Amino acid sequence: MANVLSSILKMFLFSIVCIFLSCNQKKPQMENMVEKWRPAYHFTPDSMWMNDPNGLVYADGIYHLFYQFYPASNVWGPMHWGHATSADLVKWDHQPIALYPDSLGYIFSGSAVIDTGNTAGFGKNAMVAMFTHHNDKMEKAGSNVFQYQSIAFSNDGGKTFTKYDGNPVVKNPGIRDFRDPKVSWYAPGKYWVMVLAAYDRAKFYTSPDLKNWTPTGEFGIPGDDRLWECPDLVKLKVEGSEEYKWVLITSIQKRAPNGGNGTSYFVGDFDGKTFKGDVKKQRWVDYGTDNYAMVTWGNTSGERTLALGWMSNWLYAQNVPTTRWRSTMTLPRELSLVKEGDDYTLVSKPAAELMTLKNSKLEIKDDKNLLVENKALGQCKMAGTLKATSGDVKYILSNSKGEQLTFGYEAKTNRWFIDRTKAGVNNFFTGFAAKHYGPVMTQNTDQNFEVYLDATSIELFINGGRVVMTDIFFPSEGYSKLKTTGGQNTSVVIFNLIGLK
Repeated sequence: MANVLSSILKMFLFSIVCIFLSCNQKKPQMENMVEKWRPAYHFTPDSMWMNDPNGLVYADGIYHLFYQFYPASNVWGPMHWGHATSADLVKWDHQPIALYPDSLGYIFSGSAVIDTGNTAGFGKNAMVAMFTHHNDKMEKAGSNVFQYQSIAFSNDGGKTFTKYDGNPVVKNPGIRDFRDPKVSWYAPGKYWVMVLAAYDRAKFYTSPDLKNWTPTGEFGIPGDDRLWECPDLVKLKVEGSEEYKWVLITSIQKRAPNGGNGTSYFVGDFDGKTFKGDVKKQRWVDYGTDNYAMVTWGNTSGERTLALGWMSNWLYAQNVPTTRWRSTMTLPRELSLVKEGDDYTLVSKPAAELMTLKNSKLEIKDDKNLLVENKALGQCKMAGTLKATSGDVKYILSNSKGEQLTFGYEAKTNRWFIDRTKAGVNNFFTGFAAKHYGPVMTQNTDQNFEVYLDATSIELFINGGRVVMTDIFFPSEGYSKLKTTGGQNTSVVIFNLIGLK
């Protein structure tokens, strides 16, 4: 009896903590700009643990960001769906927790749609979330069917959700890792399509009503031993043409280009049932170490495709030196597709809304040993060009502690890089202090870049976003100096971004 009472008391106290934190979530994201390591214009939870973005959907002029959230600790635990909203993708308001664990399990990753045709019978324009229930008790008991898919609906714009009493709507067919459903409307067939991760591949399902699902196909790499997560399927128009292709985005838990996890993609075709693409042409959305679980917003207007990733890596995410909160999201990015020769490249650019951040401007041309001193360098945008004859170029950000973050281009290897070896605190994971390289670039061509810096992150967009690198770092104090070396015939413009009010 004492054990029962103790368990009840623990659950009661846990519930009180969750409710208290939930009620205190509705705060503007910008209130904590001055907190150490807290970014100024990237989304972070007000407190505690966050990982994958979930349920990205646009409705009635508002962008919704749901996310994996544990409100009782700053490390991973029983997953909830946190919630934030924004009218412009820049300023975010924290909202109360959207989904709590229940008797079916924790609330793992998933997606959200607007059911404009009331196909599910929950009401016209209901917001319907589809997510993975993860049954921890079944997992610990040795079961392989502890993950299954469920739905919940909201008729008040995502403020509150009601879980469907017929859950789960997709039972586990016997696959240990069976999760992360991404749902979208397939207009030609007038039905819903779902792609989800099934250990080493993506599986596809269709449904007329979001409740009854039929398996229709799968896509994977024969012999792959890597865990796939958080898949997404988007249709993109090839720039400068009338051609459309489908892009299957998949997050991979190991052996990404610079170690640990990363987000990849395949370009191919989709017939409403399954995806077909070249398994030998797996490409990477991001060559840095810190862009994972990237998925797209649903229900955006026109043909605009916006995406967001979790800016961390499972190698060290639970050990980074922030304490009140852990983890940050990437910048919102706009995706497009270009064709170069016989290959297609997924282009990723900062969302246009971020232009509102630009404040003061400093332009430098052809200075091979530039030294700029400005306390605002920790939150800035840099944009530059390199001529084919520029040679090696380095941009070195530093502080009074002697810490430095370096990025640039190596002509010898024909690759861009980010070097965080001496960037700051790094004793929380062996291997964090490292130099990361992008892919080999086309030789003898002019290049351009954009860099966004925000306290503890660098996002490097090369040649209009054809190559992207995202890394995090933790300087003991903000960077206040910028020095360049090498780089003949280069120019760079620096925008101060901390003027945001």
